[in-house]
Amino acid sequence: MTPFIAEIIGTAILILLGGGVIANVVLNKTIGNNSGWIVITTGWALAVYVAVVIVGPHSGAHINPAVTLALAVAGKFPWADVPMYILAQMIGAMIGSSCVWAMYKLHFNETEDADTKKAVFCTAPAIRNTFSNLFSEAIGTFVLLFTILYFTDASINDTETVVGLGSLGALPVALLVWSIGLSLGGTTGYAINPARDLGPRIMHAILPIKNKANSDWSYSWIPVIGPLAGGCLAALLMLALS
Repeated sequence: MTPFIAEIIGTAILILLGGGVIANVVLNKTIGNNSGWIVITTGWALAVYVAVVIVGPHSGAHINPAVTLALAVAGKFPWADVPMYILAQMIGAMIGSSCVWAMYKLHFNETEDADTKKAVFCTAPAIRNTFSNLFSEAIGTFVLLFTILYFTDASINDTETVVGLGSLGALPVALLVWSIGLSLGGTTGYAINPARDLGPRIMHAILPIKNKANSDWSYSWIPVIGPLAGGCLAALLMLALS
């Protein structure tokens, strides 16, 4: 499996399972309806676990442009491979969110509230404030990347790129994401991953969802820029401390 294909598959699985748990909790007439925030954060953590287990050996399981960019800034990943990884992650996120919609289509049809349906695809702030929302996304991603970078002595060999979430191991990464969601996710829904938010948001705009809301493009830059900034800050601090 090439790193490009691995990143597509890994990100698609991440969004399929992560978006799937949101759909199960918020859409009408699902078995998991109204099961709450603990279920959502646990589902996302386990989604990361599954994705890392599958593609970690093949691409490092970045599955997140903020991870890819931060590793490049830290000198642990070649800049030449950054565009390829990010493209794969975006493709995977769009595939994964489309699969969630196809699987839960009957439940989308049974759900009247347009914002609830949009929540399956992308994040939105609990209280809309540009600075606060941007700061929240940056801090959550900073914790993610600082942990990965500070506690990982990863290297790149001549034949295979292996640096990424997979360098920590699947279970520690899942626990890390779970902790971020439980502690820091209440303000913006903790995208902490530009592909996780932007790819599904694009599909929300494209897919023929019954009675859907607008895709809130005025907010869409925050879960992109915030995570990228937070990841880069973590990389720069790691370099300063090393």
